[in-house]
Amino acid sequence: MDLLGSIMGSMEKPPSLNDAERKKVKAQKAMIEKQQEADKKKLVVFREKIQKRIHEFIKDPQKQKFKFEVMDKVYRAIVHEVTDVAGLTSFSFGVEEQDRYVMCWKKEFAPTDDELQAYRKGEEWDPEKAKLAAKQKEIDRLQAEADSNKKTEKVIPVSDYKDKYKHLIGDESAKDGAKQTLANRSYGFVPSENKRDRRTVEQVLADTRAKKKLKTESSSASELSSQNASTETTTSSCPDLP
Repeated sequence: MDLLGSIMGSMEKPPSLNDAERKKVKAQKAMIEKQQEADKKKLVVFREKIQKRIHEFIKDPQKQKFKFEVMDKVYRAIVHEVTDVAGLTSFSFGVEEQDRYVMCWKKEFAPTDDELQAYRKGEEWDPEKAKLAAKQKEIDRLQAEADSNKKTEKVIPVSDYKDKYKHLIGDESAKDGAKQTLANRSYGFVPSENKRDRRTVEQVLADTRAKKKLKTESSSASELSSQNASTETTTSSCPDLP
């Protein structure tokens, strides 16, 4: 603490303002506050003026849209806010910091996409020209459809593919070649109606089991007969006991 105190004591104190400088700083601060207050009042007056112009525009049944003069971004923001509260549609057009302005429409006369596109290009919107352009656009669309239909007309081939591949598919193909299949022994394919054995799978299995059983019984009988014959031979070959 002693070291810190000595360091702080050795440091030079910040320069103090004299009375003239204090008065100058106070005057600058007062000027800034006065300018800010004036700007606020100016914006309030501008808002009231815009509200009055919007009200007169809404009351006029002959007007569908209203174009404001070129203004800065702060004032355009106020115009958009006032028009939105009044139930209008508004857009800004032009180049920033050059000729950008606000235009608003009544809800029942909201602008179309073509109208907005014209204003964005810096062009004036002419409804009659727009109707002619839309009509021409529809004519061009119909003409394009007609040209497309002409291009998709059925093309008749010069030769028939059946003649070219006759050695592979024969004289008949597709639906013409669809008919009842016949027996083909070389490939082992026989229609069911041409088969001799028409038993079901269950019948075939039952007959197979019966044959196996009969074969097993025959084998057992043969083995038993062989054993009996061998026993008789052995008995006959043995000498009689005294």
